[in-house]
Amino acid sequence: MRKLLQAGLLACALAASSICDSQSISPASPRIIELTADRDSRYRQGHKASPTIEVFAGEPLILRITAMRAKEVARDGSVHGLALLDHNSNVVAGWRFFLHAGVQDLAVTAPMDPGRYTAVCIVICSDGHDGMGFTLIVNDPKTSARESK
Repeated sequence: MRKLLQAGLLACALAASSICDSQSISPASPRIIELTADRDSRYRQGHKASPTIEVFAGEPLILRITAMRAKEVARDGSVHGLALLDHNSNVVAGWRFFLHAGVQDLAVTAPMDPGRYTAVCIVICSDGHDGMGFTLIVNDPKTSARESK
């Protein structure tokens, strides 16, 4: 009797799982943003230094960063770093990375609060380190949808 009850419960669980899976909405594929952390201590998107990148609040992203060795290297071997700062210069949770030479794919989620954010290098990579950054503009998807109608 006990084995029959366990088998029945297992069958119900499998049926419920398959129903839930068929009705679930798959999450959006992350958008890939390609950047270079260059040897001249600049973030580049294509040929544009210190780019401005627009995203939607909560959008899943992959930052594909090709990091090139600059003049200095940190003790841990990092050649550059990346931190996203909010309007109070606080690091946004999940947006602090140390980059080693080569290509890194960093899975992040855009901040939920719309606004202008500043990405900065957090490894002293050269004399030009202070100028290494880019701007991330986070748009509200609801406002953008209304504007496009």
